[in-house]
Amino acid sequence: MDKNNQAQHLKREILVRTIEAFFSDNFEENTRLIAYDMRPQGCEVPYRCCIHKERDVIQHRIIANLGLSMEEIDERKLLSDYARKAKERTELEKDVLTVLETACQACVPSRMFVTDLCQGCVARPCVESCKFGAISIQNGRSVIDGSKCKNCTKCMQVCPYHAIVKIVVPCEDACPVGAIAKDQSGHATIDFDKCITCGKCVAACPFGAIHEKSQIIDILNRIKEGKKVIAMIAPSVAGQLPCSIYQLNTALLQCGFNEVVEVAQGADITALNEAEEFKERMQNGDKFMTTSCCAGYNNLIAQHLPEIKPFASDTKTPLYYTAELCRKENPDAITVFVSPCVAKRRECLDNPNIDYLLSYEEMGALFIAKKIEVSTLEPTPFKTEASREGRNFGILGGVAKSVEVADQGQSEIKPYIINGLNKQTIRELRNYAKKGECEMGNLIEVMCCEGGCVGGNCCVNNAKTATKTITDFTKDSKPLK
Repeated sequence: MDKNNQAQHLKREILVRTIEAFFSDNFEENTRLIAYDMRPQGCEVPYRCCIHKERDVIQHRIIANLGLSMEEIDERKLLSDYARKAKERTELEKDVLTVLETACQACVPSRMFVTDLCQGCVARPCVESCKFGAISIQNGRSVIDGSKCKNCTKCMQVCPYHAIVKIVVPCEDACPVGAIAKDQSGHATIDFDKCITCGKCVAACPFGAIHEKSQIIDILNRIKEGKKVIAMIAPSVAGQLPCSIYQLNTALLQCGFNEVVEVAQGADITALNEAEEFKERMQNGDKFMTTSCCAGYNNLIAQHLPEIKPFASDTKTPLYYTAELCRKENPDAITVFVSPCVAKRRECLDNPNIDYLLSYEEMGALFIAKKIEVSTLEPTPFKTEASREGRNFGILGGVAKSVEVADQGQSEIKPYIINGLNKQTIRELRNYAKKGECEMGNLIEVMCCEGGCVGGNCCVNNAKTATKTITDFTKDSKPLK
């Protein structure tokens, strides 16, 4: 879904107001008042049936911004109580997503549907195309028997009037692993044993009913306490805002971070290690190797695709190496990963060298709340500059290209890109694992999000524009050595 839509605007406004409440003289009370300030008595109700429903949804979004799960909320408690709980929290919750039942539309079940465009034509292509006998003609119109229909879409494809459509549930349709279903009331539920935290459901829902559990209050608390807090920025951040990455460095320092480190440094290490690993695997007779930097893909392997694991690189992610460096140099510091996607939240929870995650959306909201005009700031250089290849890790093809450069022509690398994980590309990967080879190439770059990390659900710029910005920026960066 386009990132510039009303659901995203509403989400960001609530996030900004939550951060502003934190910086106010009474965080708990001002958090409680956000919904009433946004929807005062007598105002026009833009989205829901009544002002009370609007306020309810806003309050539930705030609870998610506080890092709490809606599934465990006691409606009898005041929002100020939850603000206090978030401020006093010392441990993060395990599951990184939550469903806002009040925002969920309880969409009708996914199915094939015959519209009024049906002409009851003589050819009957829909009937003839259905292998399951699910379509019949009644009163001169096509009728689909839902108990027999397999949603194969054959009837939709052959109808000359485009009279048959597939009704989809956006979050279910976007999920590549079937982790989302409906409860008895028709609302979305997430099976976290299946969920790979790819964030596709978050981006797909037009009601914004699936929400990340934010850690921003925890981060701001650590800054307020005077702790040394280090921001580790992902390579794709360079394409998000109308500023240079050095101005972004200045902005984060003004927000209270003590140091900003490029995760592209870790990407350089990943590229060098994967190049060496690729060479060894090819010498040992392997037919292909997949990259390992995408957290969504790594979660997929662990939970749903164990057969591809022997072909996946054992090299750690750029974030892993960056966090390791930061912890070694600053053992008592708080480390915060600035991230383009939900999937990295789980990686951060599993890595003791990473304390918190700040999404690009949250970073942008923090700048707005702090009234920081990033494009007007003076640039601040980094202590250590990453390479061109490391800085390109966040764009499609960037990882494979970096490995090629790191290899320095020692191996015959034939890159192939998996541009986004979905049911089809997962079948494709499973087939490569079964055959033990990939006819398309021998180095498979797998990106969970289309376009690479610049297509992550937490990004604030569209992938094409971000890719061009990063490509232009990295032209003057030093090459990987």
